[in-house]
Amino acid sequence: MKIIINILAIFAFIPLFAQNSIDSVLTSIEKNNTTLKSLRETAEAQKLENRTGIYLSNPEAEFGYLWGDPSAIGRRTDFSVTQSFDIPTLTGMKSKVANEKNNLVEWQYKAERMSILLEAKKYCLDLIYYNALMTEMELRLQHAETILAGYKERLDKGYANVIEYNKVQLNLSTVQGEILRIETERNTILSHLKRLNGGIDLAVDENSYRPIQLPPNFDDWYLQAEQKSPALAYIKQEVEVNKNLVSLNKAMRLPTFSAGYMTEKVVGESYRGFIVGVSIPLWENTNRIKQAKRAVIAAESRETDSKQQFYSNLFILYNRTLGLQATAQTFRKSLEVASNTTLLKKALDAGEISLLDYMIEIGLYYETINQALEAEREYQKAFAELSATEL
Repeated sequence: MKIIINILAIFAFIPLFAQNSIDSVLTSIEKNNTTLKSLRETAEAQKLENRTGIYLSNPEAEFGYLWGDPSAIGRRTDFSVTQSFDIPTLTGMKSKVANEKNNLVEWQYKAERMSILLEAKKYCLDLIYYNALMTEMELRLQHAETILAGYKERLDKGYANVIEYNKVQLNLSTVQGEILRIETERNTILSHLKRLNGGIDLAVDENSYRPIQLPPNFDDWYLQAEQKSPALAYIKQEVEVNKNLVSLNKAMRLPTFSAGYMTEKVVGESYRGFIVGVSIPLWENTNRIKQAKRAVIAAESRETDSKQQFYSNLFILYNRTLGLQATAQTFRKSLEVASNTTLLKKALDAGEISLLDYMIEIGLYYETINQALEAEREYQKAFAELSATEL
């Protein structure tokens, strides 16, 4: 019964500390992950680049010093200061486009962040699985050692033969080998978590999962997931950016004005006054509006495709998670009533069953436990993918 109690604890709905541990791991990784740090710096640099060129052009100052020929006519001095003004800058259209592009950069960062945290969460779920499996294997090791000691005593007294003793010894070796394999897998996962945590060690000691609740209605839940998806938000923002670029390029076809002050001095005379100018963009922006409109159409097409793919992928994942939930629940129920380890041990000690029958029966039970642990892990990981937008 000790074995079944330990296994059922994995499926209990009270160990909320497991979630707290995963949350703390994800918080640490978000803080220390070097990739996220690099992405954040890249995002900030991109934001500054997007805000470059949204202000008025630099004022221009000109100075001219001319000497006459013949020299009797004297010298002439010119000085002027001018400032150009374009409609997109004055109306804030360039600034609006820059802000929209910065939102695009932020959504891209959030999508990368979600991907990294999902990877880390899956490693945590794997680690909990191997912790639970290690707990189970330690019980099996104790059981195998007890059986071996009993058969050693029976062999010494002549009640058992060497073949039976070798079978029991082989069973113990199998358990020990499995423990080494599990420990190797655990260390590998810990190395991955360390890598994601910027080279800082992390540990998840829990051997049980937190309770999860699969949404009962997919379509209702999907509407919320769609609103939270950074990937879809990125595509939607891309459409907005391209629409604003259409308006900006239309405004760029308007004339650019300049105004300033100028003085001119010659021998015995001087002139002062204001100057104005206009630049008409006849050829510079050719095809820009057409290109911007086509970019909007392309972005809207990508948005439609992305929504369809997102819906289909989540629907497939939802059904898979639903199936894995049923599988895990089936194993839970079977383990609640299927523990025969104590009876098998008593029957073996009493000589009611052979060693071969005992090993076959106990092997079947152990296999059920392994499948139960595997089913629960797959269910948890599938749900993690399904709810990744919550990270």
